[in-house]
Amino acid sequence: MKKRVRNISVAIATSVAVGATGLVLVAPTASAAATADASLPFTSVEAESATTNGGKIGPDYTQGSLASEASGRQAVQLGAGQSVEFTLPRAANAVNVSYNVGNGQSGSLAVYVNGQDTGKKIALTSKYSYVDTSWIVGAKTHHLFDNARLLLGQNLPAGAKVKLVPSIQATIDVADFEQVAGAATAPAGSVSVVSKGADPSGNGDSTQAFRDAISAARGGTVWIPPGDYKLTSSLSGVENVQLKGAGSWYSVVHSSSFINQSGSAGKVGLHDFAVIGEVTERVDSSPDNFVNGSLGPNSSVSGMWIQHLKCGLWLTGDNDNLVVENNRILDTTADGLNLNGGAHNVQVRGNFLRNQGDDSLAMWSLNSPDTGSTFSNNTISQPNLANGIAIYGGTDITVKDNLVQDTNALGSGIAISNQKFADPFSPLAGTITVSGNTLVRTGAINPNWGHPMGALRVDAYDSAIGATVNITNTTITDSPYSAFEFVSGSGTGKAVQNVNIDGATINKARTVVVQAETPGSAKISNVKASAAGAAGIYNCPFPSGSGTFTVNDAGGNSGWTAKWNDCNTWPQPK
Repeated sequence: MKKRVRNISVAIATSVAVGATGLVLVAPTASAAATADASLPFTSVEAESATTNGGKIGPDYTQGSLASEASGRQAVQLGAGQSVEFTLPRAANAVNVSYNVGNGQSGSLAVYVNGQDTGKKIALTSKYSYVDTSWIVGAKTHHLFDNARLLLGQNLPAGAKVKLVPSIQATIDVADFEQVAGAATAPAGSVSVVSKGADPSGNGDSTQAFRDAISAARGGTVWIPPGDYKLTSSLSGVENVQLKGAGSWYSVVHSSSFINQSGSAGKVGLHDFAVIGEVTERVDSSPDNFVNGSLGPNSSVSGMWIQHLKCGLWLTGDNDNLVVENNRILDTTADGLNLNGGAHNVQVRGNFLRNQGDDSLAMWSLNSPDTGSTFSNNTISQPNLANGIAIYGGTDITVKDNLVQDTNALGSGIAISNQKFADPFSPLAGTITVSGNTLVRTGAINPNWGHPMGALRVDAYDSAIGATVNITNTTITDSPYSAFEFVSGSGTGKAVQNVNIDGATINKARTVVVQAETPGSAKISNVKASAAGAAGIYNCPFPSGSGTFTVNDAGGNSGWTAKWNDCNTWPQPK
């Protein structure tokens, strides 16, 4: 995986307490603050907006603090026997809870509906939290929250009340309420893994049964009935076959490395089941991923629940025309999805990602360029190390209509970058389209750099920006620091150029709207800012004397003309 190092040392305060918007993610129609997101099958309700006899923590932006990794930078802390009670905004029969317990602790949440104890409990554990990545300079203990889900066993109408009562001290961040449809039935002509000896109780090893079913179903469908299935080693040689479950709440595969193959003839489908691993730390040399390598051309992944792995999809080799849509990727210790070079016309759309330990979605053009690929309509929440969306090189890439919220450390909401990490690398080329994205509380202090990263960053880290970068119709809300940042992250003064920004609404950039730190230029029009913090523009290329950055005002701009005049200090957030 990638490592981040930058040799700039500039003093700045590394924490700030700021207000939060109390964002609630609602599907299929998003909240007014977040219109550019996936059409989600659930409604998220923040614990701090619920009824509680516990204490609220946050807001806090201090890297490594519990509140800083929470959605909205706030959460509710409960002692044993205290409670938080949610009022359902929509009908639901299932809940997923984002929570934290102390290191080394385990317990449970008792679940009450309309004041009555259901007898159901949600297990709580610190097993998947408190991840340390000491080899990533500037990283602290992170990945503090975890997710746990439960089918409630009854259909509740809007207005019903669901109360959670922990057996130990616990912090509750957010609850996702969902109306889960009934289990699907086997497709006609499919080969069931149970018919090949798979154990749906989860006790026996079903690895060989899955392999036998895949072999028998070439050109057709492997059926994964409702149940729990344990796989003790990876699947490979998966091609020209569809794997389909009864739904991600019903068909559950327990595997810490589901598919691991360097190549495939393609036409692989992975649909409507869950893969839940046991990955508790980040080991970059291990393929502890849902998919590691290649699914081959013309493949698709949809309706999946992917959790407790290192990466969701770490994609190398031929994945041309791959479609990854409507999946949930939760609690990974590294990336959610990374197109690791050579991907052509890949569409990643409509996915929900929460609590990644590196970039939630990334394209990294190692060995050959990612070309013509798109990240669209995805919802990303709480990447606790690195960026929400990162484009490292590539040709004719599109990032559109995504919602990113609550980046925590060493990253921006969206990064468009020539940071190569390794060779051979293909820098940005052609046209990079960044359109219609919404960024809420994104951008963070980078301790390696000694100063903040903006909500949307264009970074000439290892080479000048040669591509045309068009950034249009952006909404940036409550940025902890700046809105737009232009930088050469290596501190060598490489130019950011050919950038066009047209149309942005910025509410509360708490330092500046434009943070220019390297030579080059950007053409900016129709950017309207309100409640800018210290000034409108910070324009201090580094290193001193490396050149100038020119902000070309193309008209229609307002609210950010004032300049920060002291290049020896950083503006403090307001």
